[in-house]
Amino acid sequence: MRIDETAELIRKETMIPKTARLLQIPLSQILGTSAEKTPKRDKNWQTQHAEALREPEELLRQLALPTSLLAPAEAASTRFSLRVPDSWVARIKAGNLSDPLLRQILPAAEELESSSDFSTDPVGDRAARVLPGLLHKYQGRVLLMTTGACAIHCRYCFRRHYPYADDNFLTQLPGILDYIRADNSIHEIILSGGDPLSLSNERLTDLIQQIQTITHVKRLRIHTRTPVALPARLDDGLFEVLQAIKLQTIIVIHCNHPNELDEQVLETLSAMQQCGLTLLNQSVLLKGVNDDADILTHLSERLFSAGVLAYYLHQLDKVEGAQHFEVQDARAIALHDALRQRLPGYLLPRLVREQRGAGAKTPLQGVCRNVPSK
Repeated sequence: MRIDETAELIRKETMIPKTARLLQIPLSQILGTSAEKTPKRDKNWQTQHAEALREPEELLRQLALPTSLLAPAEAASTRFSLRVPDSWVARIKAGNLSDPLLRQILPAAEELESSSDFSTDPVGDRAARVLPGLLHKYQGRVLLMTTGACAIHCRYCFRRHYPYADDNFLTQLPGILDYIRADNSIHEIILSGGDPLSLSNERLTDLIQQIQTITHVKRLRIHTRTPVALPARLDDGLFEVLQAIKLQTIIVIHCNHPNELDEQVLETLSAMQQCGLTLLNQSVLLKGVNDDADILTHLSERLFSAGVLAYYLHQLDKVEGAQHFEVQDARAIALHDALRQRLPGYLLPRLVREQRGAGAKTPLQGVCRNVPSK
């Protein structure tokens, strides 16, 4: 290779995003990707976040769905607004009302129905709120409600009724940190919301640095849907924030169906794993979305290919407006027992329910508990 050719190759390599370099993706593969094939990557994550679809009419138009869905979708979105990034919409098959990614985000008439055992606070967040923006449910760890913002609004969200406006997290942060400093039994901080990765890199850095000054805190856990819903958020700046964390760091993502894991999402997750982050996944068992042993098996295996371990399979939190997603316990247990027969133990998520006032997640007992995992 001539000197001028070598110089040009080096120049082009420096233009490759850090996430691609971390994955050691061949140069020819990166440079050969046309702009037409990946138009959304040309927009930064802030633009993609701001341009998320919010109008049911536009969602129906883009996906060639029946106009008969418009009135109920608009009615349901007045109770819990529609928000879905273009990159998520691109993974939905147009015209398919049963698409599992569509079902998770389309406001539906069933949300307007009421059920006596579904409430606005299904897991007891308000009772565990020791300060605005701070939940203390479990021994040794606390949860910070860092923001009410999310990249995507999932229709089954257990915090769809949470009063985020009452928290005003930014102004409450000094008091929150004082609470944690005063209790040396707290060893783990969980960043949640909303989605903590909706915060800017600067705000995340400031928050994490302040947490790291508390000597008895050993671990930082970040619960996020963003790497799956809006993978562009994982830019070079955020990778630098994550790599600079001095605490043991666990990222718990939220993915329910293997169709959510397109090439960009898998590349993003692999880059996160190669940065030394521990990646876990929690799914929610949803009727008509993933209540199938083949789907859940494929999900665990596909996540593991990107360095993510299955963590929890949650029974639906009984939040008002999500009753149409409920899978009965007997069905959930049967599915989990089927997974036990198919998956090695390290790929088997724990089937649990979060119960108001309980000191930990509650496992659902299966009919085949005496059958060992492979």
